[in-house]
Amino acid sequence: MVTAGLIHYVLNLLHITVHIRDVCVFLAPVFSGLTAISTFLLTRELWNQGAGLLAACFIAIVPGYISRSVAGSFDNEGIAIFALQFTYYLWVSAWGGYVFIINLIPLHVFVLLLMQRYSRRVYIAYSTFYIVGLILSMQIPFVGFQPIRTSEHMAAAGVFALLQAYAFLQYLKDRLTRQEFQTLFFLGVSLAAGVVFLTVIYLTYTGYIAPWSGRFYSLWDTGYAKIHIPIIASVSEHQPTTWVSFFFDLHILVCTFPAGLWFCIKNINDERVFVALYAISAVYFAGVMVRLMLTLTPVVCMLSAVAFSSVFEHYMGDDTKREKPPAEDSSDEDDKRNSGNLYDKAGKVRKHVSEQEKAEEGLGPNVKSIVTMLMLMLLMMFAVHCTWVTSNAYSSPSVVLASYNHDGTRNILDDFREAYYWLRQNTDEHARVMSWWDYGYQIAGMANRTTLVDNNTWNNSHIALVGKAMSSNESAAYQIMRSLDVDYVLIIFGGVIGYSGDDINKFLWMVRIAEGEHPKDIRESDYFTPQGEFRVDKAGSPTLLNCLMYKMSYYRFGEMQLDFRTPPGFDRTRNAEIGNKDIKFKHLEEAFTSEHWLVRIYKVKNLDNREPLDHKLRSVVPKQKYTSKKTAKRKRGHIKNKLVLRKGKKLQKK
Repeated sequence: MVTAGLIHYVLNLLHITVHIRDVCVFLAPVFSGLTAISTFLLTRELWNQGAGLLAACFIAIVPGYISRSVAGSFDNEGIAIFALQFTYYLWVSAWGGYVFIINLIPLHVFVLLLMQRYSRRVYIAYSTFYIVGLILSMQIPFVGFQPIRTSEHMAAAGVFALLQAYAFLQYLKDRLTRQEFQTLFFLGVSLAAGVVFLTVIYLTYTGYIAPWSGRFYSLWDTGYAKIHIPIIASVSEHQPTTWVSFFFDLHILVCTFPAGLWFCIKNINDERVFVALYAISAVYFAGVMVRLMLTLTPVVCMLSAVAFSSVFEHYMGDDTKREKPPAEDSSDEDDKRNSGNLYDKAGKVRKHVSEQEKAEEGLGPNVKSIVTMLMLMLLMMFAVHCTWVTSNAYSSPSVVLASYNHDGTRNILDDFREAYYWLRQNTDEHARVMSWWDYGYQIAGMANRTTLVDNNTWNNSHIALVGKAMSSNESAAYQIMRSLDVDYVLIIFGGVIGYSGDDINKFLWMVRIAEGEHPKDIRESDYFTPQGEFRVDKAGSPTLLNCLMYKMSYYRFGEMQLDFRTPPGFDRTRNAEIGNKDIKFKHLEEAFTSEHWLVRIYKVKNLDNREPLDHKLRSVVPKQKYTSKKTAKRKRGHIKNKLVLRKGKKLQKK
């Protein structure tokens, strides 16, 4: 946001009139261009200019990065990968992935020390990086004192202290005997390491240094988040990466990337130690979490470029430049003189010159041409795949969906916008909508209605309360919704069109999050069959078949027959006939269902003995139990009169 605001300010200062919306829309594509430049510079530094050019071309079209750099993708990652690559090129910080940088560079320095590759250049570079980076990062109000008070930064501080001790001992090396230096070195390093370790433990115990975050623990223990913080594990971006995702986002680079790493290790130097550490750590983290594929993509592009560059140099280079032909010896001269002889000195039949040339030219040029053509075909296939993925998967808005028929024609599914427009036009402007947190931003932005939870809700217990309402039976859920003043409930249902990202498929995460806060009322095991299966048909758990989410999803669905091959109530997403077709509501009523049944909205009924209150009255009058309807009506009428008088006074003042 700061970057977009600064660009908008500078452009208007130069009298270039640009709307702030346009700056936000095109921010990520502009920075992706800068990312390509920084990748070129970094790869050129690691290998050569040809590899740098290939790396820039790869990262310009690779799906793993384009997914976060298309127009309209206004998020941290749009700028972060440029900052990450440029930081690695200049050896200074970015988004939440900044933790990756601030630990990878110290790791590089530490490994160089272990490999006895210490030099004054490493000392100056890391000392400058750590001190300047620390001071600059602490100037940002959001960051503040986190660089010296969080566990994620302790490795960088420890390596900085170790480097100072190592440099001091190197300084003393020339002034002491070998025996004295070895004794001092052992004592000095042991003492420094012990003091740093005990200091960190003490400061962490006293609370001055914050402990490791749950997201960090989930990187090392893949089951940690599912058990302790299910809300982190419920996010699709935090799931382990499948092989399909690797191929989808990187294509042929998955295969060529190890070859580039081998080339770097084969010809190792200080810079290539860094890229090897980057590659190994990024591969591990990308395998643990889908989101971190973004940090793997740049190094894959760089090392694949090294591999392609090396192959092209070997098979397309000029042989005469690479090596000169050996000088002719006396035996060759004798052979030339006696060219008329049919036999050589060894007694073998002599070959004619034309036959020798044919033997030399027969296999070599053909192999070069074949390998070069294969490499070019791989690059063309990669370009075609990247173009297809970009146009089909990453260029469509997430609100408007598209499906394809067997004949290739496309259907546009506009259910989300349809439902949000209905909410905006047909509900009170103060209405409160309960939905799962995934849709909070969309409801607030497109329907302009208040939501209970959204993508920025930090209160885990509040999200758990919504999950409990969705997981409970209708009567228990109604009590929760009344306590939260809910007017409408919105759910996503994909059983008609086969949409796999609906709320039934997310339901178990709602149960797990609710169980974490309300273990007495919600238990995950209750929603499985005795065989441990999650089923929506007749064999499903009675608790599941009667919970609010199930009833809202399948209300009236049991009467719908989608085609002649399947019975009524057949769920295309789960490939099963639903088990509860006779669904009736007591406390809710259907308010809206979109064209393809993708979005369903239900209205929460008022109590039988109470008339509906408008939202202004609700905020003024606390919830009370009146002795009679007449008393309640008189009380509300009195407050209505007060509100009318207030409006009248305001109008008179105006």
